[in-house]
Amino acid sequence: MSKSFDVVVIGGGPGGYIAAIRAAQLGLATACIDEWTGADGKPALGGTCTNVGCIPSKALLQSSENYEHAAHAFAEHGVLVKGLSLDLVQMLKRKDKVVRQNNDGIVYLFKKNKVALFHGRASFAGGAPGAWQVKVTGGASEAITAQHVIIATGSTPRPLPGAAFDNKLVLDNAGALALPEVPRRLGVIGAGVIGLELGSVWRRLGAEVTMLEMLEAFLPAADEAVAKEAWKIFTREQRLNIVLGANIARVAPTRKGVTVEYSIKGGGEHKLECDRLIVSIGRVPNTQGLGAQAAGLKLDQRGFIEVDAECRTNLAGVWAIGDVVRGPMLAHKAEDEGVAVAERIAGRHGHVDFNTIPWVIYTAPEIAWVGRTEQQLRSEGVPFRTGQFPFMANGRARALGDTRGFVKFVAEATTDRVLGVHIIGPMASELISEAVVAMEFRASSEDIALICHAHPSLSEAMKEAALAVAQRSLNY
Repeated sequence: MSKSFDVVVIGGGPGGYIAAIRAAQLGLATACIDEWTGADGKPALGGTCTNVGCIPSKALLQSSENYEHAAHAFAEHGVLVKGLSLDLVQMLKRKDKVVRQNNDGIVYLFKKNKVALFHGRASFAGGAPGAWQVKVTGGASEAITAQHVIIATGSTPRPLPGAAFDNKLVLDNAGALALPEVPRRLGVIGAGVIGLELGSVWRRLGAEVTMLEMLEAFLPAADEAVAKEAWKIFTREQRLNIVLGANIARVAPTRKGVTVEYSIKGGGEHKLECDRLIVSIGRVPNTQGLGAQAAGLKLDQRGFIEVDAECRTNLAGVWAIGDVVRGPMLAHKAEDEGVAVAERIAGRHGHVDFNTIPWVIYTAPEIAWVGRTEQQLRSEGVPFRTGQFPFMANGRARALGDTRGFVKFVAEATTDRVLGVHIIGPMASELISEAVVAMEFRASSEDIALICHAHPSLSEAMKEAALAVAQRSLNY
């Protein structure tokens, strides 16, 4: 017998579970279908982000940073550590505990908000606008009828042609987060966000890391000044061997690990021998098995679900959000779209501003930005002014013992409106929120410069960079 709901969400990742909770809060009878299963055989809500992405990677980043600090930084603080050793089993166990806490937290939120959970794989089984039929398979088979369907099935790692993931030698993000031992030589194909974060984890724990990046520019999406500073820190200070412009010719397993053959424009043929290889060359939308073709759901040539500005698909009452649609593949972007769609279904006015979505790379130092870069504004012919302030002149950063990097403001030349903020330094992921708020409210750099910031705090670097736009920084 079919069960009927106002809203059925397919996918329990950041976009899906948040959409389901918001729809339920708005009084809509809501269900969520998710197939992710944990190591214990139980449903594991949270999607890639919670299970093998954002959350476990940040847990390992923190643990590996603690290990490196104990080995190299504590002595300066008068904290002497003798006989330091790594317990990787415990480190991974802690990571898994953090993941499970998040899984359980979402289950609790579903119960609190009366969201029905169906564990299994969802696919369209027919129906029409206002009465879509969704089939759930995997556990006990279910048939669900919904007035509205929100597709939030996320994305999967893009494999390198000729080098399928086996998560033993050739690793995707899931395999890279569960290595049973620290490899002596670790190769990483792709020096983007995921590659840098995962490479940083294992470099801190003792691996010799070589990264092969196809692009000839390092972090081209970031502001040029930030990318230049990051390159200096990662390659010189942290000894990450990053090769740009690498064209991968062949990946082959060997008795000892993996061999990667590649060429560099004007630099000949090269060979990388490594014990393990992480492939991080992007992600593809997860629309396989959804029954999209049978339902008449329109996909583009790359497999993304086509939607309008409000996340409506070509099928009335069917919506799509997150990694399966246009825009950045970011968990917080998916969450905002999920809330906005739930509110639109309920007759409200959902809102997502793509111009103020922050980006973060959780390396050490962290990198974060929002808005446009200096190079984008130059190419668009927009007149602008910049202000920059280094953390080495910030009292709190000195006390922390981490003075690397800076804050940079980019403001429109005549109106002083903030067009972008770019940070590399301690806690950049937290500091960027002030910039997001400022841009949402159309603030000028002077507005930030006039706000009283606590002393001593890292946030003072935000104020000083804003002051520097008018060439009146006080502490540098």
